[in-house]
Formats: sequence, structure tokens, C-alpha cells
Amino acid sequence: MRNRFRITWVTLVVSFTCFGQADIENESEFKSLFNGVNLDGWTTKIHHYEVNDNYGDTFRVEDSLIKVRYDKYEGDFNDRFAHLYYDTPYSYFHLTMEYRFVGDPHPGAPIFIEKNSGVMFHSQDPKTMLKEQNWPISVEMQFLGGIEKDKERPTGNMCSPGTDVEFEGKIDPRHCINSSSETYYGDQWVKADLIVRGDSLVTHIINGKTVLEYEKPQVGGAVVTGYDPKMKPDGKLLQEGFIALQSEGQPIDFRNIKIKNLKGCMDPNASNYKEYYIKSDSDACVY
Repeated sequence: MRNRFRITWVTLVVSFTCFGQADIENESEFKSLFNGVNLDGWTTKIHHYEVNDNYGDTFRVEDSLIKVRYDKYEGDFNDRFAHLYYDTPYSYFHLTMEYRFVGDPHPGAPIFIEKNSGVMFHSQDPKTMLKEQNWPISVEMQFLGGIEKDKERPTGNMCSPGTDVEFEGKIDPRHCINSSSETYYGDQWVKADLIVRGDSLVTHIINGKTVLEYEKPQVGGAVVTGYDPKMKPDGKLLQEGFIALQSEGQPIDFRNIKIKNLKGCMDPNASNYKEYYIKSDSDACVY
């Protein structure tokens, strides 16, 4: 019985991985999350500030890009970690975007934030965050850039503020798990794809190559401080949540932010049936 289960699960993982690679090649069904003009449809939460206070114009739109900048900040960084949330939660989805690191970190920012940012998913609603909460309870696809020549610094890693994941069949105690990606230096654009299947398999893809997979994202772990205890029921599987771009003190640009919803009507007789859906939502069917 145990061997049969193992074979079945391996087959399932391989099928999901193949799905992910094929899905990247077909972008016709992706929806843009960014209109290229303003931040309509997005909500800001910065540590030490209330929801929707975009202190110092941290997140701004210029040249049809979402830019993270600190030139209007007064004083040192003061741990003003920030996140820009898309206003619609998702559960099963394929997110794609490009990012590039530019400039130098803001003075006083922690040393670890140099060429460090990311995108959070399955995040709590920013409206449930307290003013002094430093990070959202979420899972992060971490973006890193190379700093020292010939010293590896992979990108597309997993970090877990207030969460846990299963890696290689068990809960992994590490806050961050490195991917197998190459190291990218300078201000080059890097393409990141994230495929999330509810509370099951998660796939990280960098420049078209799968670099990390893990399972069962759930509430747990540490790192997050200043949160409402009601928002952290440890052990609860995360089936859906909000997507957020990160600001940690390092200037960064984002573009081509798109999503393909993988949950919907799976009845071929419905007018809104899509063959790429992998999670059924019968209530969404239109006949």
C-alpha cells in the first residue's frame, strides 16, 4: 500500500510540473493586474503606518512600471517594511512578472535587504494587520540579486513569515529555503512565475526553469511580530489569500504583472469553461 501511494504521488507531482512548464508557453488567458497608469486595485500597508498610507510615495507608477523608491523618506529606514496588495484574493493561480533591482538600499536598512525583495501570496488581508505588524502572515517567493562576483545567490527562494511549508515530505524548520536558480547580477530583468494550487503543491519558476517546489503552506513559524493573535491559528492550511509586492529598503521595479486563475467552471457544457482549470468552482458556471 505504501509503495502504491508513493508511485501515485510521484506521478501527481510530475503531472503538475509538466502542467507548469506548458502553461508558461501559453499566455493568452492571463489577466494583467497592473494598468500601467496608477495603483488602482492595489492597497498599501507599511510597518508603523495605517493601511493605505503610502508613506513617502514608496510605491509609485512611472514609465509604465511599478517602482519601489525611498527618496522621499525622512531619516533612516526605521524598519519601514512595506507591501503592495492586489485587492482580489486567489487560491489556484499562475502568477507571472518581471523584476529588476536598481540603485542602492536606503541608509539604515538592514544589511540583508541588499538586492532583496519578493512577492507574497496566500497573505492575510492587509486590513487585518495592526499598525506595528512588521510582515504579513503569508508565504514569500523571494527575489535576490547577486552581490559578490562568483558568489552564488539564488533567486526564487521560499521564505515563510508566520507560516510553514512541507519540503521533501516534512515541515521544514528553515525560514527560507533556497532554490536551484542561477545568480543574476546587475539591473537585468528577471522573469518569475509562481504556480499555486491552493493548499497543495507550489512551484517557483525563474526564466522558464523550475527552481523550487514544496507543499502544504500553512500558518505557523515565527518572524512576524506585532500581529493580532486571532490571525495566527498555527497549523491551519492556507487555501487562498492576497498577493503582495514587497518593499524592504532596496529599490526595485516590477512590470508585466499578470495572473491566470486556475479555479473556475470545469463543465465543458458551460460557456465559461476553460480547459486549463485544475480546481472546480461549479457556482461560477454560466449556461
